[in-house]
Amino acid sequence: MGVVVGVDGGNSKTELVLATTDGEVIALTRGPGTNSHGVGADGAARVIRELAGDATPELGVYYLCGADSAGDIADLEAELAGIAARTIVDNDTLALLRAGSEASNAIAVVCGAGLNCVGRAGDALVRYPALGWETGDRGGGEQLGRDAIFHAARAEDGRGGPTALVEAIRSHFAAASVEAVGAAFHYRRYPVSRLGEIAPLVIDAAGEGDEIARSLVERLAGEIVLLVQRAVADLGIDEAEVVLGGGLLQDAERRSLAELVTARLREGCRPVVLDAPPVLGAVLAALDEAGAGDEAKRRVREALRG
Repeated sequence: MGVVVGVDGGNSKTELVLATTDGEVIALTRGPGTNSHGVGADGAARVIRELAGDATPELGVYYLCGADSAGDIADLEAELAGIAARTIVDNDTLALLRAGSEASNAIAVVCGAGLNCVGRAGDALVRYPALGWETGDRGGGEQLGRDAIFHAARAEDGRGGPTALVEAIRSHFAAASVEAVGAAFHYRRYPVSRLGEIAPLVIDAAGEGDEIARSLVERLAGEIVLLVQRAVADLGIDEAEVVLGGGLLQDAERRSLAELVTARLREGCRPVVLDAPPVLGAVLAALDEAGAGDEAKRRVREALRG
């Protein structure tokens, strides 16, 4: 009986699971984000090594949000070598896809700090760089936070219409004005990652009927659906399971975004909201590679869903 390690690394947090090849979860640990675009490949590896501790697994599958290009993956593979006897690195969208669907045709959308998508049809896989505005992407918690500050600042000084986001942002940051919050981000007194804290405020305000907040949430839902439509077209399929994951789509207290996306999906696209942490997908992929049986995978699913 061997041991494998699976890692799901995001912008704000990283989860690592050690499991035996017969499906026993030995450890689940959490740490800070490991987006190598922000902390470097060496910084991502440092976090993961600390989470792994003294474990010596035979196989490691590391699904990380910064693994967007072949160069990213090569750099991360080099830094992560040695934690396990064999190392597999790829993007965190694959963790969501593996955890959320066993269907031949499946698409996964991660909406957390950023927004990304991956899809498969049989052995075919489509994936996208999702670097942000540079690759035509708009969405995720940080973008939603930026948009909220923009509209709240304009509401505060009279250039825009009224919105509950003004008071929500002031209160959240204990600030005298939205202008002060915006200045704190501009001068880097607040890290960019804190923009994601505003996203739940927007979803809450939208749910309470705020028109500006509602328009921002609807635009984000539209961007998610556009990604799904692109994957469907690129794969040349008519039907697929669509796995929705990431903090903004899996938040049990804020279902409005997932509901908007679900309502807009084309016929033949069946939504699946992940009911387990995405790290499950990394562990399942490691068990796949290790040749583990279905019973072992069932045990891991049950353990991580609990």
